[in-house]
Amino acid sequence: MFFNKIKSWLGKFKNKKNGLVVVSLFDGISCGQLALKRVNINVQKYYAFEIDKYAIQITQKNFPNTIQMGSVINADFKQFKGKVDLLIGGSPCQNLSIAGNRKGLKGNESKLFFEYLRALKEIKPKYFLLENNASMSKENQDIISQYMGCEPILINSALVSAQTRKRLYWTNIPNVQQPKDLNIYLKDIVQPIKEKESFNCTDRLKAKEIGTLSHKKGWGSVRTLNQKSHTLTCSQSISNSGATTIKYNDNLYFIPTPIECERLQTLPDNYTSGVSKTQQYKMIGNGWTVEVIAHIFKNIRGVA
Repeated sequence: MFFNKIKSWLGKFKNKKNGLVVVSLFDGISCGQLALKRVNINVQKYYAFEIDKYAIQITQKNFPNTIQMGSVINADFKQFKGKVDLLIGGSPCQNLSIAGNRKGLKGNESKLFFEYLRALKEIKPKYFLLENNASMSKENQDIISQYMGCEPILINSALVSAQTRKRLYWTNIPNVQQPKDLNIYLKDIVQPIKEKESFNCTDRLKAKEIGTLSHKKGWGSVRTLNQKSHTLTCSQSISNSGATTIKYNDNLYFIPTPIECERLQTLPDNYTSGVSKTQQYKMIGNGWTVEVIAHIFKNIRGVA
C-alpha cells in the first residue's frame, strides 16, 4: 500500500511537470490553447473537437501537436474520465444571441450546449470553462446556470482590447475577477494606411442612398479611431449591421483588415493567415478574446 501511494504521488508529480491535459469542444482556431501559452501554463496533451476544415488548418499551423477529434456529436467522452485537467468550450450562440433567431437551447446550433454538458458529466475534469454570448435571454442564462451548477461571470473584452464584446463565462476556476481596464482603442491597433488601401470603403459608404436600410446599417457601424470597435462578426462587409467601419476623417473610411481583427481579439498578427479573407473574418469573429481567457486561466492552481 505504501508503494502504491508513492507511485500515485509520482504520477501526479509527472503530470504536473509535463503540463495539463486539456479537452476543448468547439475548438475553432484554438484560442484557448493560445491563452494557456500566454500565461505560461504547459500543455501535455490538447484534444480539440472541431469540424471546420479551415479552423483546423489554422490550429494545426500554430499548434501542430493538437490532437484533432472531430465532431462532438456522439463523441466518446468517457475515454477521458479522470484524465483531464481542463475542459473548455464556447457552445454555438446562433440561437441564443440577440443577433440570432432566438430559438434558444432548442435551436439546431445552440442545443450543442448539451454535448458540452455531457462531456462535463462524463469526463469530470478538475477545471471547466464554458463561454457564451451575454445577449441571451435571462431565461436561457438561468437554464444554463442550473445545468452548470454555477453562475456566470460577465466580462467585456473592452477592458483588455479595442473591441466591445460582452460574454458570459461559467467556470469553477477560483478567484476570477474583472480584468484591469487597459484603455485600448482603435487608434492603438490599426495598421498604417499605406498597408490597407484595398480596404478603403469610403466611396461605397458614401454611395449608400439616404433613407435606405443599407445606409442606416453602413453609417451606424462607423466608429472613430478614439472609440472601440463593435463586437466582431463573422463578416466585415459594410452592409453587415454588426461590422465596424473605421473613420479616419470625414473623407476616409476603412473596413478592418484581418490583422486588425486579430488584434481586436488579441491574437498575434497573421495568426489566421493561410486561408481566404472571408474565412479569416469568420474564424476570428467566432473566436475568443485571448486576453480574457488568459486572465481567467491565470487563476488555475496546482499546475505548471
